[in-house]
Amino acid sequence: MTGPLTRLRAVAVNIDGVMLNDTFSPVIHHFITSRGGRYSAEVERRIFSQRQADAAVVLAEAAGVDWPVERTLEVYFQERAEYLERDPNRVLDGAVRLVERLRALGLRTVCYGGLDRSHFDRYLGEHSGLFDEPGYVCTNDFRPGVKEIVTEVFGLGFDEVLFIDDVARVAEHARALGVPFIGHPSDFEHGHQRELMREAGVRHIVDSLDVIDETLVRELDAAAEAGQLWPEQAGAVTG
Repeated sequence: MTGPLTRLRAVAVNIDGVMLNDTFSPVIHHFITSRGGRYSAEVERRIFSQRQADAAVVLAEAAGVDWPVERTLEVYFQERAEYLERDPNRVLDGAVRLVERLRALGLRTVCYGGLDRSHFDRYLGEHSGLFDEPGYVCTNDFRPGVKEIVTEVFGLGFDEVLFIDDVARVAEHARALGVPFIGHPSDFEHGHQRELMREAGVRHIVDSLDVIDETLVRELDAAAEAGQLWPEQAGAVTG
């Protein structure tokens, strides 16, 4: 396949769950269930890709603890640090190749996530050359950040920026705005993001980042050009 893409101009790639392994789901699950709480799809929906302060309120409620936001976040990040000692952050297989393929198609790229810039610099600093300025966008103050990344970071139209994320809430916002989306849900055994993505009408859900190849990108490009990114019902799932 040759020739430039007709509609897509840029891609926003989530850091935790796409570029790096998912180190949030297991910690959130343990935080809740170890204190006698019930972990569910609705809990995930209310916590994932939310501002830290908002997520902390739901986290404490689900765990059954009456803590202020500051205390909840302190304990959560302490438990996450302990988890990372056992299962550290690492670049996912195929993540670097994915961004290289996207750039080879002439697409601008940025990475984004809810943690501050130091998280990106620590784990992806050696690959920062794969991303255009600003390289990394912290979305904690404007979760999930789809609108802001499209309009303020890239200065493009909603159907010109592809998002690749592991959280269904991002897909829901993408659908509402008419933004192209590919889902890469975590393989965490207690997770619900795959089913939530299907409920959101995500057409392309992949288990491997290598599935996001030129063929799939051009398919999304054609769908964006035709205005057919988000049908009323989910179509065939890829992956």
